[in-house]
Amino acid sequence: MKLQKGTSLALYSVLEFAANPGRQLSAAEIAEKYGASTHHLAKVLRELGRAGLVESARGVGGGYRFSGNARRLTLMDVIDLFEDISTRTGESDEFDASSEVGRAIAAVMEEVDEIAKATFRSITVDTMLKLIERQRRSANEAQAAIK
Repeated sequence: MKLQKGTSLALYSVLEFAANPGRQLSAAEIAEKYGASTHHLAKVLRELGRAGLVESARGVGGGYRFSGNARRLTLMDVIDLFEDISTRTGESDEFDASSEVGRAIAAVMEEVDEIAKATFRSITVDTMLKLIERQRRSANEAQAAIK
């Protein structure tokens, strides 16, 4: 399953904001960090704002900050704002439906997509932040062990 660029930017942004709940981040900071166009990111941030997940402040020192509930907001909640992946199952022309092998592979791929959607529904922003922190600690420990 592949997510659209805007959806990925939304996930990156939400996680960046939620990791720094008291700090306002500019769209330029996030765009630079993830190699995105500030124009495209601005559209994403407007949609996140309409959904009540981020608040914006204008002027000097302005930016965006997280206003959602990290313990309740799931990855699927964010994804659903930008694309409907629930209808993707079985859409692929990648496999030849006229052959038994093609139909079997398509069935497996459909199952993989369903598992991915269930996973997105079960993982909260808070869980992702904890995963990111664990990965950061492990990387730091590995670096310290090398020195």
